[in-house]
Amino acid sequence: MNANDQITLSPTASNIDGPAISPLKKGATVSTAAIGPWRLIYGKLIRQKVAMLAGAIILFLYFIALFAEFLAPALPATSKPQYTYAPPQGISLFTTKPDGSSEFQLHVKGYKVEIDKIALRRSFVVDENKIIPIGLFVKGPAYKLWGLIPMDRHLIGPYNLNDPMYLLGTDRLGRDVFSRLVYGTRVSMSIGLIGVAVSLVLGVVIGSISGFYGGWVDTAIQRVIEIISAMPTIPLWLGLAAAIPLTWSPVNVYLVITVIVSLLGWTSLAREVRGRFLSLRGEDFVTAAKLDGSSEMRLIFRHILPSLTSHILAVVTLAVPTMIVAETSLSFLGIGLKPPVVSWGVLLQDAQNIRTVATAPWLLIWPSLAVVLAVLSFNFFGDGLRDAADPYDN
Repeated sequence: MNANDQITLSPTASNIDGPAISPLKKGATVSTAAIGPWRLIYGKLIRQKVAMLAGAIILFLYFIALFAEFLAPALPATSKPQYTYAPPQGISLFTTKPDGSSEFQLHVKGYKVEIDKIALRRSFVVDENKIIPIGLFVKGPAYKLWGLIPMDRHLIGPYNLNDPMYLLGTDRLGRDVFSRLVYGTRVSMSIGLIGVAVSLVLGVVIGSISGFYGGWVDTAIQRVIEIISAMPTIPLWLGLAAAIPLTWSPVNVYLVITVIVSLLGWTSLAREVRGRFLSLRGEDFVTAAKLDGSSEMRLIFRHILPSLTSHILAVVTLAVPTMIVAETSLSFLGIGLKPPVVSWGVLLQDAQNIRTVATAPWLLIWPSLAVVLAVLSFNFFGDGLRDAADPYDN
């Protein structure tokens, strides 16, 4: 009998010398093939609807980050001062012909300028009578997809490049907020992954050494972790970020900010790994590997760590939003990423001016919603993955 054979049990089957076996429904079969742990985790995860929805949102955000140039109607640095603080435009599907019938045509409404006679300030309002046709996969500003492939096609945009189409409004320089938000998704979401990758290496390696060896090694490592954890996070970030020279390029600043965020995010994972090592290092499979002549590094990375993979994955998923919030906070305070780099935190810098928020609230609303959506999605998905990875949860 091979592993794929199936045994059909009679609904009245029982043990002669023992208690009766619970009857199965007629025709029920039990497979003799073993189900792997990852398949069990996946089976438990897909039953959690909230976690699966959060996972779909996360994939959608990374899809936006991957194809930001194609999805954004304009380049992030393109400015049109004549449309400063222009309000958001909604997409309409149908236009009205002169005879009163409707015709399908994607379009947005144009703008007209109004003068506030009290404040002596001009403002834009949507002109319901002005139609600006837009389309899908239209030609627009030239760009290089992923910095490699020259293209000029955009997912959506106006047929005439001189016509305004600002789905989420514009900022104080007349730049398209929607395009900048799309480009900011790439930076903010990627800094979370890179930061977690660095924290993962530090946390797993240091936590493994601490839990496996114990003794004075464990004591010394735990004291260092306690010192780092006791430091006030925001002032420490401020001090480290302020030490970055102003002459550095945006790429160098991006990498340094990532390292700064990562250096303070590995301690919780290290303690998680250390606790699991303390509970597993005395198990029979570890003792058997020792008697078989396995080295200490092989015991750590080939025998103990693989049994923690699902738990580490869940912890890392929950750590990504912490990195995103850290980058957003530093950039919002003006000591993280700076223009011309575009991130959600950089976009929120405009929200520091109360007058700007009062006259153009969309500059605060859309980046804030993006941060909240990403953080909640990672938290819900991480909680679901942690529950699915729990071997004692049925």
